[in-house]
Amino acid sequence: MNSQFNKDTVEETNEDDDEDEEETKEEEEDDEGFSVLSELPVEKSERRPTCRRCCRPVKVCLCPYLPPCPQDVSTCLYIVQHPAEESRVLRTVPLLAACLPPGKCKVFIGRRFSEERYPELAAVCKDAHTLLLYPGAGAENLEDLSTDFSTTAHSVVLIDGTWSQAKDMFLRNALLQLPRQVQLRSAPSSQYVIRTQPTNMCVSTLECAAAALSIMEKNHSIQEVLLKPLQALCSFQLQHGAQIHHSKEHLIKNGEYNKAMPKNKRKIRRMQKLLTNQNI
Repeated sequence: MNSQFNKDTVEETNEDDDEDEEETKEEEEDDEGFSVLSELPVEKSERRPTCRRCCRPVKVCLCPYLPPCPQDVSTCLYIVQHPAEESRVLRTVPLLAACLPPGKCKVFIGRRFSEERYPELAAVCKDAHTLLLYPGAGAENLEDLSTDFSTTAHSVVLIDGTWSQAKDMFLRNALLQLPRQVQLRSAPSSQYVIRTQPTNMCVSTLECAAAALSIMEKNHSIQEVLLKPLQALCSFQLQHGAQIHHSKEHLIKNGEYNKAMPKNKRKIRRMQKLLTNQNI
């Protein structure tokens, strides 16, 4: 019994040694293969060249649709932008800034804006000649104001982000509660058709700024000039496979909303307001 056990044990040990040698050889071969791969030159992914003026890729540059000279305006725009907007490909704020003189469209990126970290924005929000363009129950219609904007230069603060992001930024930033709040009484249907809006009355930041500037500067041609690059952007995207995005309100009312209805009570109330044309 003992001699048989020892014989079997020796055989098993030899088999294990053979397996170990094979594994070692495989590991050495793997190491050699890896070392060969590691010596290969790494192909760096180059970012597409970007136009400095319109911030679009050079191949789809929109500069031909921008005004030859920046629009002469006395109003200064201050955009508080949610960080998620900065990474979006189809942004409207760079197009807006490209249409205006340097220093007339300043962008502050973040979610929270304190006086300590953003002293320039704080000073603007405290100024009596600053307006916050954001709809709400306490907002006055910009078109109905008796203010003569031609006598004193004014500033307008806009919030750039999705509507839920904008609402969160508005409610959580004390600085944004300081300026006189205004809204557009009769905003035209959005031409930014490559992005879904909550309601038919919602417009992009560029469209909102264009309408406000045309009112405050008493020059309706400003709106036409600012909308031109946006129209070109949407047209180009539609020609290359993009689909027209109707508002969520339109889709729900016409039975075309394909996503599952929300279970959250707050979101259900929002949906009901969309159906009854109430402010959201």
